[in-house]
Amino acid sequence: MGAAKTNAVRLLESLAIPFELREYEVDPGDLSAETVAAKIAFPIERTFKTLVARGDRHGVCLAVIPGNASLDLKALAQASGDRKIDTVPLKEVLPLTGYIRGGVTALACKKDYPVYLDEFAQLYDRISVSAGARGLQILLAPILFT
Repeated sequence: MGAAKTNAVRLLESLAIPFELREYEVDPGDLSAETVAAKIAFPIERTFKTLVARGDRHGVCLAVIPGNASLDLKALAQASGDRKIDTVPLKEVLPLTGYIRGGVTALACKKDYPVYLDEFAQLYDRISVSAGARGLQILLAPILFT
C-alpha cells in the first residue's frame, strides 16, 4: 500500500511540520477509533477522531476528540457559542466536508470550518488524526491545532 498524498499531508509538508504517516488495512464494517488505534499500534487515548457537528447559531464545526471518548455536546456548544449543537447525520458528512466516514480530517479540511480540539490532546507529545483518507493516519504534535 503506497501512502496517498492527501491535502493534510501536502499542508504539513508545505509548512515543514514534522509528522509520521501510518497506514492500515481498512475494514469498512469496523471504522471505530479503537480498531484504528490497534491497527496502527498507537494508544486509543492518543488516537483522535473527528466528528462533524452543527450548532444553532454558528453552523458546522469539527470536534477532534480522543478515540475512547464520547462527544460532550454541552461543552462543544459552550465552546462554539451555540445554545444547542448536535452531530450531523452520516448522510451529510460527505457533502459538508468532502470526506467519507472514517476519513474526515480537521487538517486541510476541504471546507473552512471551526475546529475544536479536546484539551486532553495537550497532555501528549504526539497524537494521531485522520490524514483525510481511510487507511491513513497522521501522527503529529497537537500544537498545530492551537
